[in-house]
Amino acid sequence: MQNATDKRPQVLRRTAAGLAFAAVLGAAAFTATGAAEAAETPTTAPAYDFSDCPAIPAGVDAARWKCEVLTATGSLTLGSRTLPELAPMTITHAEGPLPDGTNGQVWGALRGAPTAVPGGILGGPAGEHNPRMALSLQPEYGGRSDFYSVGDNMGLFTVRFRALGPALPDGCAIGGGDTPIEFRLKRSGSSQWVSKNPPVIKFDAYDNTFTTPAATGCGPLGGLVNNRLGLPAATGNSITLSAYYTFKTYDQLPPRG
Repeated sequence: MQNATDKRPQVLRRTAAGLAFAAVLGAAAFTATGAAEAAETPTTAPAYDFSDCPAIPAGVDAARWKCEVLTATGSLTLGSRTLPELAPMTITHAEGPLPDGTNGQVWGALRGAPTAVPGGILGGPAGEHNPRMALSLQPEYGGRSDFYSVGDNMGLFTVRFRALGPALPDGCAIGGGDTPIEFRLKRSGSSQWVSKNPPVIKFDAYDNTFTTPAATGCGPLGGLVNNRLGLPAATGNSITLSAYYTFKTYDQLPPRG
């Protein structure tokens, strides 16, 4: 199973300063009160890969469009189960002014490795000692994002989590179909410059207001998966992220097809 969603030529128009995911979070980081001056070389930030940068619309100014790459780790609670150490996720997208003067954004990709659920599908010693009943969750783009920022509110971003395991069919997912999980992240605390050349900023974000639907497409084990995770769950869900953000303008990147 692939770790990344396909690049999508989805252009969103904005009549105000509409920003995509990392742009929203990163722009808040650029202007955050008390942001620390950085060393010229990052010491703790991840290495960045711009290969997922999407093609930008025809006729735009490449020097005014940015490809933005955000890498985040953190913790996730879905229903009754908490994953305290999510595998790193990387989100890539682009944003800039359209020929008519409005702002646009184009989705790139979401990459994230699976995170194991302790105890697997069964839980307890039975789950720990039965490899066939192992369970992992892997994030995928849910097909919708709109990152128009208002203060610390950072728009929305939808995801689904593939439920992976030897005993589960390929289509088993939480938030599959037309019911992805909708994160509405808020910036938490101040932000910190890690580097100014290249630009790298560290910040934290969270959401504890989203709902989580039941897993679907899991075959005869669907009931066990939902029971193990406490799904569906209207309350008690949360995500906290510690993220690094960087960008390049498109005149600094090879042409995209």
